[in-house]
Amino acid sequence: MMKFRFRRQGHDPQREKIKQDLFAFNKTVEHGFPNQPSALAYDPKLQLMAIGTKSGAIKVYGAPGVECTGLHKETATVTQLHFFPGQGRILSLLDDNTLHLWEIEQKEQCSHLEEVCSFMLPGRSGIESTSATRVTVLLPKLSCDLLAVGTEGGGVHFLDYLFAGSNILLLTTLFSSVPEEYKCGKSLGPVESLQEHPQHPDKILIGYSRGLVVLWDLQIFVVCVFLLQQLESLVWVRSGNSFVSSHSDGGYMVWPVSSSTPCTHEPVTSTIPYGPFPCKAVNKILWRTTESGAPLVLFSGGMPRASYGDRHCLTILQDSQHITLDFTSRVIDFFTIHCIDRDKEFDDPLALVVLLEEELVVIDLQTAGWPTIPSPYLAPLHSSAITCSYHISNVPTKLWDRVISAGQRQCHLQTHTNWPICGGKNLAPSPKQQELLLTGHEDGTVRFWDASGVSLRPLYKLSTANIFQTDCDHNDSLTQAGEEDWPPFRKVGCFDPYSDDPRLGIQKICLCKYSGKLLVAGTAGQVIVLYLCDEKSDHMIDVATVDLLQDREGFTWKGHDRLPPKSSSVPFAPGFQPVVLVQCMPPAAVTAVTLHAEWNLIAFGTSHGFGLFDYHRRSPVLARCTLHPNDSLAMEGPLSRVKSLKKSLRQSFRRIRKSRVSGKKCALWLAEQDAEVTPVQRRIEPRSADDSLSGVVRCLCFADTFLRDGTHHGPTMWAGTNSGCVYAYALDVPSQDKFSEQSVEALLGKEIQLMHRAPVVSIAVLDGRGNPLPEPYEVSRDLAKAPDMQGSHSVLIASEEQFKVFMLPRVSAKTKFKLTAHEGCRVRKVALVNFSSVASEDYSENGLVCLTNLGDIHVFSIPALRPQVRYDCIRKEDISGIASCVFTKTGQGFYLISPSEYERFSLSARVITKPLCQLDVDRPHDPSELSPLSSPALDSPNSSADITLDTTGELTVEDVKDFLV
Repeated sequence: MMKFRFRRQGHDPQREKIKQDLFAFNKTVEHGFPNQPSALAYDPKLQLMAIGTKSGAIKVYGAPGVECTGLHKETATVTQLHFFPGQGRILSLLDDNTLHLWEIEQKEQCSHLEEVCSFMLPGRSGIESTSATRVTVLLPKLSCDLLAVGTEGGGVHFLDYLFAGSNILLLTTLFSSVPEEYKCGKSLGPVESLQEHPQHPDKILIGYSRGLVVLWDLQIFVVCVFLLQQLESLVWVRSGNSFVSSHSDGGYMVWPVSSSTPCTHEPVTSTIPYGPFPCKAVNKILWRTTESGAPLVLFSGGMPRASYGDRHCLTILQDSQHITLDFTSRVIDFFTIHCIDRDKEFDDPLALVVLLEEELVVIDLQTAGWPTIPSPYLAPLHSSAITCSYHISNVPTKLWDRVISAGQRQCHLQTHTNWPICGGKNLAPSPKQQELLLTGHEDGTVRFWDASGVSLRPLYKLSTANIFQTDCDHNDSLTQAGEEDWPPFRKVGCFDPYSDDPRLGIQKICLCKYSGKLLVAGTAGQVIVLYLCDEKSDHMIDVATVDLLQDREGFTWKGHDRLPPKSSSVPFAPGFQPVVLVQCMPPAAVTAVTLHAEWNLIAFGTSHGFGLFDYHRRSPVLARCTLHPNDSLAMEGPLSRVKSLKKSLRQSFRRIRKSRVSGKKCALWLAEQDAEVTPVQRRIEPRSADDSLSGVVRCLCFADTFLRDGTHHGPTMWAGTNSGCVYAYALDVPSQDKFSEQSVEALLGKEIQLMHRAPVVSIAVLDGRGNPLPEPYEVSRDLAKAPDMQGSHSVLIASEEQFKVFMLPRVSAKTKFKLTAHEGCRVRKVALVNFSSVASEDYSENGLVCLTNLGDIHVFSIPALRPQVRYDCIRKEDISGIASCVFTKTGQGFYLISPSEYERFSLSARVITKPLCQLDVDRPHDPSELSPLSSPALDSPNSSADITLDTTGELTVEDVKDFLV
């Protein structure tokens, strides 16, 4: 007997093997838009795009599903990114003035981004200061064998692709050779632009910020000089016979290039598109030739300073066509996807890709009107701030198709042109099931995302604002500009951080994937029931009010008012259409919801109580107040400006007094209840019954189980509160054919008070085999096995401090696990997950997954509650990440790592969604002689170990002054 007792504590090799086949922790992919982007690059040969961020990340994207990420060791801003075309090599410049070379490598049949080496331009004592060698612009030549580096001091360094030294072009004495009228300062300023000649690779256009442009020939050192005003950017015309410059006054100029006139003072044309009043600088300009004859001109900035100086704009001009794209965030950079074949005469651009501070916008340049192309990835999750999220696994094909159809009918201003950034091959197998991620937002919208694979693709957007009367103005005058409006603005993009009314914010979502019924609840106590409809409609919405305070008197609600619903009929597009609005009173934020489509019931809870509503008969079934008599703070609401300082002080002193005076009593009470507590465990401190907000309803669930006796099962509803109280109601639900005739009735069956009054995080009923009960319609439609109704059911109650399993119907304790006592942490999120084995498709286990306030994840067996595995997932300081975490039913999860990005992770050894892609690169040079990240120049700014400055090959103006005017 003793041997068997102690063997339980030992190592079981067979069980360990089963656990390895079931559980494995991996952070797999980041969904959404990169936080704080700072640089953009495009490889036209490989058709890849790269985005750099302020945190030092580089993200490479191709066709949907093709992506890889690299992270600099230094947490510094990526200021520039450049591809070596076709080679799978990326050059990055950080704001600490270091250069880094990255390569896309193939490992285990999958592409990865890895850093090869790094470098810093060394300064030369007495000649150049540190600021003089600060890099301002980079130009990898199309031949990929040479890199031109422009500096703040005006020098241009020519290095090979491994940062080995070649030559330095110094123009410090240029003033002696330029016309007198240009000499107005001590310096030419930094190198602002480097542009390779489109037809002659040995010629480079060098532009200085003060307005001097030099055409330099690397072979014969012939120099042409062009005199401009303050320079912002340069771009070649495809033929190479002219180039275009943009300037700080909001204008641009076209300059001829001719060997007969090496010094040019006058441009061919000079234009200030938004003049004559003072305009902001044109930061960047592109000039693309087309077969139609008229060039396509694209530039950012240049807006009239007084009227539209705060606008973030990009202008597209072609002949008589003129559109000013008006964005809601700053333009970081942009490029066109066009023909790069030198044998072709025209650029014929296909698309314009614009990286903004908060989103990516792609414009179809081949379709009349230049519509936007919907993005299959990089969609701005945070177009309005995310307030909640909800995941649905294994979505039925019928629901999936209807959601996609509704979403496509919303995209009337978008083109269906194929996504133009299409490099690489996606090797990931097709997902075995379709998954939806629903996000609720501050502006009252719910967005549906395809979460089946690596790319989080937007499918459909639902708005709830149109059913309420708000003060916002929905007539956006910028959506469609009139013929006489100037500038001809067009609102582009979907990032809109401003909410019309904070009360619209979505707090909770619940969707029945079999019936297409959706439950959405908000900040002002609004609970909306929506049906999925394939046709547009125009109808009134039924409104019902549920008073959760019931017979309580003497309370005054000091929070926000409810949102008044519209009194007339409202038009709705195909998709989810609201049919019932239930208004909780007081209008506090909804904290929990659940939906049972087979019973036509919804349940909802706030900080004051919970309600049960029959949406078929449009009638309330139950309202229960959960407030403690001292819980008046719950009445003031989140927007109340004045809190009761007197009460707060009184409660604080009460807690201190209780902890001092009742310490011995609590210890004795705990010792009696928890005799097995060992010295290493931290005892749980009982919470006061009159803690503020103790009445907050944290969780709700429906279940068909045994509550009245052990022989008759039936519908039940369970509610858990912040004070550790659980209410269980037996429901009398009529049969399907009598829904319209009979009303649902609810009778309180059990009331459980957890000993330590810890908030109840989750409630789940388990069948006789210890398995979670199936969802509504799953059994009746033969989509799941019927639950075991022969054995004894049990209810699993998870609080912030421990898990307990109670037998039903007696509600007698069966087993428990005190997580707080063991780990010193608190439970934040809980889910029941089915883990499938890697070794056998037929074997799976149900587990209880728990995320704590320390950011770690625990998995327990059910119903035995034995610990299985533990993983560190989220930093404990990342409070928003922990709060936003949502688990899937197959062992994956999502949490926000920034306002615009979800980190996806997997706890299952079998179900993993991660990028598997292949990129075919043409790489003639082999950097194998370089050891990874070897860079003495980074260790010593004055060291020349990584670059040899060839003084005999140094080019100065003295060598070529005969060519200058």
